[in-house]
Amino acid sequence: MAVSIRLRREGAKNRPYYKIVVADSRSPRDGKFIEIIGTYDPKIPGNNSSLKVERAEYWISKGAQPSDTVRSLIKKNKKRTAAPEISSHDEQAAPRSTEGEVSSESPPAKSAS
Repeated sequence: MAVSIRLRREGAKNRPYYKIVVADSRSPRDGKFIEIIGTYDPKIPGNNSSLKVERAEYWISKGAQPSDTVRSLIKKNKKRTAAPEISSHDEQAAPRSTEGEVSSESPPAKSAS
C-alpha cells in the first residue's frame, strides 16, 4: 500500500481549512485516511499550522511520501519546535548577575532642599 501525507480540504467556499492526514495514495482527496497529524489554515498570517512532527517523521520512516506543501509545513514546524529549545539552552549558559555586583547605571540624584 502506497501511503502519502497530504492535505484534506475542509471549510466553506472561499474559506479553506486543511487537515494534514496520512492516507492511502489511491483514496480521494477528502476520502478515507489513516490518521490526522495536523492542521493548516492558509488564511491566517504567521503561525498558521500545527503538526505532530514526531508522527510525521514516524510515517516518513515507514515509507510515506509527503506532498510538497506538507513537506514545507513539516520543515517550518521542525524549525519552530527547535527554536524554543535553543533559546532556553542559551539562557542557562549565560552568566547571571548577583546582588553584590555594581550596576553600570548611576543611582538617581537626590535634591538637597
